[in-house]
Order: sequence, then C-alpha cells, then structure tokens
Amino acid sequence: MESLRFRAIEQMLHHTPVDSAVPTTKVSDYYGMDVFSIDKMRDYLSGEAFESVVNAITEGRRIDRKVADQVANGMKRWAMERGVTHYTHWFQPLNEATAEKHDTFAEPVWGETRALEKFSGALLVQQEPDASSFPNGGLRNTFEARGYSAWDPSSPTFIMDDTLCIPSIFIAYTGEALDYKTPLLRSMAAIDKAAVAVCQLFDKDASTKVVPTLGWEQEYFLVDEALYRARPDLELTGRTLMGHSASKDQQLDDHYWGDIPERVINYMKELEYRCFRLGIPLKTRHNEVAPNQYECAPMFEEANIAVDHNTLLMTVMRRLAAKHHLHVLFHEKPYEGVNGSGKHCNWSLATVEGQNLLAPGRTPKNNMQFLAFFVSTMKAACDHGTMIMASIATEGNSHRLGGGEAPPAVLSVFTGAYLDDILCQIEERISEKTLTPEEKTGIKLDIGRIPEIMLDNTDRNRTSPFAFTGNRFELRATGSSANCAMPLIVLNTAVANALTEFKNEVDTLVEKGVKKDEAILQTIRKFIIESKKIRFEGNGYSEEWHREAERRGLRGIGMVSSAIREYVTPENVELFEKFGVMNHAELEARYEIKNETLLKKIQIESRVLGDLAINHIIPTAIGYQNVLIQNVEGLRTLFADEYQSMASAEIDTIRKITGHVKAIRELTASMIDARRKLNAVENVIERAVGYESNVKPYMAEIRYHIDHLEMIVDDRLWPLPKYRELFTL
Repeated sequence: MESLRFRAIEQMLHHTPVDSAVPTTKVSDYYGMDVFSIDKMRDYLSGEAFESVVNAITEGRRIDRKVADQVANGMKRWAMERGVTHYTHWFQPLNEATAEKHDTFAEPVWGETRALEKFSGALLVQQEPDASSFPNGGLRNTFEARGYSAWDPSSPTFIMDDTLCIPSIFIAYTGEALDYKTPLLRSMAAIDKAAVAVCQLFDKDASTKVVPTLGWEQEYFLVDEALYRARPDLELTGRTLMGHSASKDQQLDDHYWGDIPERVINYMKELEYRCFRLGIPLKTRHNEVAPNQYECAPMFEEANIAVDHNTLLMTVMRRLAAKHHLHVLFHEKPYEGVNGSGKHCNWSLATVEGQNLLAPGRTPKNNMQFLAFFVSTMKAACDHGTMIMASIATEGNSHRLGGGEAPPAVLSVFTGAYLDDILCQIEERISEKTLTPEEKTGIKLDIGRIPEIMLDNTDRNRTSPFAFTGNRFELRATGSSANCAMPLIVLNTAVANALTEFKNEVDTLVEKGVKKDEAILQTIRKFIIESKKIRFEGNGYSEEWHREAERRGLRGIGMVSSAIREYVTPENVELFEKFGVMNHAELEARYEIKNETLLKKIQIESRVLGDLAINHIIPTAIGYQNVLIQNVEGLRTLFADEYQSMASAEIDTIRKITGHVKAIRELTASMIDARRKLNAVENVIERAVGYESNVKPYMAEIRYHIDHLEMIVDDRLWPLPKYRELFTL
C-alpha cells in the first residue's frame, strides 16, 4: 500500500490540464442543441401533435394515444438526424440516482434479413421496468416485479450518449409512486390550485396557473483521480474515514472565490458546454470555502425541470471528471475539519405570466399580495418545520448539520430587520379588540401605504436554514448529494396547506360581513402571530439560539433515525394525504427505505474502516514500531552507559504506538461485534437505530487513534494519501 500512495502522487504530478475542446462560438449558437424543445417540436410535429404537447405542458392535459404516435415519430426523426440509435425512459428511483434501460430503434422485419427503425407512441408514453429491484419499501415483493415508467411531457426530452432520454415518472403496478418525480408533480399541482385561489382574492381575473420555481446551488469537491483510487475509503464510501488535518487548509480564507486552477477551469468550461447543449442554464462558477471545493449554480426554472437538470448535471459531472483525470465528490463531508458541501434550494412561486409572487411590489395592492404569500410560507415553515428538516436528513448530511459550517438542526426563518419591522407593525396595529371603526379605517389606510419593499433591503443570514433573500426563500440545509425533489415536495405541500387555510380564513370573515380588504389584513396578522416563534434574526449557530428555540417549543432534528420518523407521524400523513401528494403506504415505504439506506451506509463505512484499520494501518504501525525497537536494541549494544537517555524518545514512541494499536484492535472488535448482534435483528427500523446508536460511535473513536498514528509513523511508510496531498490540484 505504501508504494501505491507514492505511485499515485507521482501519477498526480503528471496530470496536466486537459483541453476542454469547447467551441469558440457564442453559447447561444449551441444552447439546447441536444433538447427536443418547443421550437424543435414546431419543426418536427404536426400542428395537432404540437398543440397537444403544448397543452399537456401548460395545462396538464392528457395526450391522446393517436397523437402520441405522431409525437414519437417526430422525436425519432429529430433524434436519428443527430446519430441517435437508442431510446430510454429516464427516471429518478428512490436511491438518489437516475435509472435508464436503453432500447434500440431498430426492429427486424419478420422473415427478412433487414431491420427498420421504429418508435411508437405506446413506447414513448409507457414502459415496464422491474419494480422489485429498485428501493420500494415493501410496496413490491420480489415476485411482484411489475412497475411502469410513464413519459412526463412537462420536462424536455434530451440526447445523451447517442440515446434519446425521455424524462418519466416511475410507479408500481398498484399505482404507488416509486420515485421522486411523481410526488413532486402532485405537490406542484396542489400548490398551483391553492396559490391561484389566493391570487384571485386580489384579482378575480388573476393568473390561472402558478408554479413553484427552483434555483439550486451545487457544491462539490474535486480530487485527483490517482489519489482517489489510492484511498479505498473515498472510493467505497465517498468520504475519508481517517486522515489527520493538513497544516494548511481553509484557515486563511484564501480559496473562496480565488483564482480557479487551470485543471479545474478546463473541467468547468467543458461542463458548462455540455450543460448548455442540454439546456441546463448554468450561470455561475467559483471556488468554495474548503480547498478543492467548488460551486456552480443555474438560473431559476420551474421546479420539476430544475430537479431534472440538477440530477442530470450530477451525472454529467461524474462522467466528465474522468476525462480530466479528476473525481467529483458529492458527499456532504468528504474531509474532516473543513467545510462540507450543501445544495441550497432557492424556492419561490411564479404565475405562468412570469410574476414572482414572493417579490415585493411597488403598489400597496401588490405588497399586500406579497405579504399574503410571505406569511403563508412562514406559517408553513412553523407548522411543518420538523418535516422540512426531516426531508434533508441523511447519513451524509448528518456530518455537517448543526456545525459552524451549515445551518442548525432547528428550522427558523430569517426575514431581515426591515421586513421584521413591517410584520411587527401589522401585528401591533391591526387589532379587532381595541380599535373603533374610525381607527380601523385610519389604520387600514396607513397599512395600505406600506413603504415600498425593495429587493435586498436587509442583510443576509447564512446561519438560517430557511432565509428570505429578497424575492425567494433559501433552504440552505439540503445536502450536496441529495435529490432536491424531496425538500420541495414537503415545502410545496406545506405551503399549499397554509395558502388553503389563508383563503378559507378570508372567506369565513367575508361571510361574517367583514370587507374583503380588511379580512385579508386580519388574516395576515393572524398568520404573523401564529408563525412568530419561527422567526429568528440572530446567529443560528449560537448556543443561545438552541436554548431560545427550546423555550419557544421548536423541535430540531437530531439523529437521522429519529428525524425521518416524521414521515409517518399522524399529522404529516394527514397533510400529504389531504393534498393527494403521498398516501400512507407511500410514506411508510419512504420511511423504511430511508432507514435501510441509513443502516447500509453505516454498515459499509464500518466494514471499510475495519478492513483498513486491521489490514493496513496496524501492520504499518507495527512495521514502524519494529524499526524503532531495532534502533533501541542497537543503542543498547553500542551505548550501554548512555542507552537510557538516548533511547527515551524512541521508547516513548513505541509505547504510544502500542497504546494506539491496542485501542484500534479492541474498538474494531467491539464494532464488529455490535454489527453482528444488530444483523440478527429482523426489523429494519430497529436495526437502523441500532447502527446509528451503537456502531457509528466506534468509528469516530477508531479514527482518533488512526489519526494520531499518522502523525507518529514515518511518512515514507504511511499507506494512504494524506490530506495535504488530497488537497493538491
């Protein structure tokens, strides 16, 4: 192993920047080239087929099977002109990855030695993957394999690897969702209906469609491929299970937004080129805080398309990295002691005409509408904060949440001093109990002259898990490896519930004879009061906030196994069933899948750590110890009189090595024994809790001793690339 480390370092030193081979033409010349977009549909579809697809995208109408044949034929013609030979339904199962089964267009002609390229509407609209081999949480048994993938026309079809990729949902034979996209689309339908109803309180001719929008920020690490292959823990788990901190990492804050290394900028340029061809609207690229950590972010898109583009981006990033002799790490905490990676989800609501409902307006009416949506979102966060945080709870994310690098585990909402002051004014000055009719009128007129609420009228708070940032809410707690659909599903559903309550409250007041404008103001005030405990403008990292949150009755997420229990609490089951987003069986399935994923990840990590500790680290330490013992014996022979003083340092080191080796052996044996006992437990949920409580703690203790050995053992003998080397590009 020690020779592997130095061979990897030598190989890394020979990895020079790879030409990005990006065209010198304008981005607009090739943007969306590999996407079957609306403009291409006009060229390749009949008028009837084009109109049918557009109606399916904008209004959710079903596409007739006869028309589907025309669409399929046009898609095939466009794809084959670009050298495409295969097609696939591309979907997002519940394993944080994407899935695709490629079928060729070519079909042999019966009785002849020739073939024809065929693609029917039936094949476009629906296919039948094996539903028992993907995570299903008990919704499918091994002998019940039937499941269906179905085309989602709202997300553009694209070309990758000479294959026509058709974004699709994935459901069981019995109709339950086995993917992320299906409940995401359902949640979007729920919030559309609820938001339109609130819009029409302000204007009966308001937009008839509202969509949630998403702008994600993808953080990631890059590491040289040769060094990556020389670290079995990185290769098998995505993170380093051992490794002493480097003398210099991020202490000087000199990496953030610094000069991008040539190898990395070439990778980024080619990544952007490939993404632009796929219609992914990347906008920014920069160095992040930790060494070899970077970020890219796109323009806002409709949430469904944005989620598809993020999962597609991660696939492109992984594949492209190999060409540049790099490996991309999406694990939330690949290195101990430096900042981990997140995926901030910037969420808002927009009408089909393009009006951002969370953008402050320039008129009293628009500002009142803005406040209605703003306070409804706060109410949703207050009522369902633990479920929102549970949606981002994973084993990988648990290593960064609650630390000084990521939002705390208790959800709070940051509004900024300016908006906070406006909310306090509304709360204090609209009171049905104390004001006379004349005073109400004066207050109402005064409130109607709410100061113009401008973008960026307040500072930003990076310690808030859910911060308002001018015209959107930023959910900062999502992990970098996660499918960002899950927090959006929860957020969309919770806000749909709050908006429904808002509309019902206003209607009830109007039925009692209260004028509509006044009813809206009273409801805004009611929501401000009911969600007040979720608002926090201070430092979310501080101990004071944790104590204050507890005093306010706000629950945080602790262990992953306890956090994900939120999926099956009665109130959350009721919420998701109320809006038809997920039923009890689908929620139970996700709860079981998340527990199983948790225990398997800890199981894999503990097995890898045990192997490295026993078969690599201990032999290396003992080998170096033997060298020291030989030195001591040599000193005894040559310098008998001065032996004790001359050998004291070596003897002390030998004792330290013996202590660390003994501790590693005992802890590893105990960890294996704990794992063996838990593997006999049949219940997946009990086993997951046990792994997190009884196996995971051993890993930190074993690491402690290994990291100390790394600082003792001769550098020439240490078998694994060290942090100082992994941080080199």
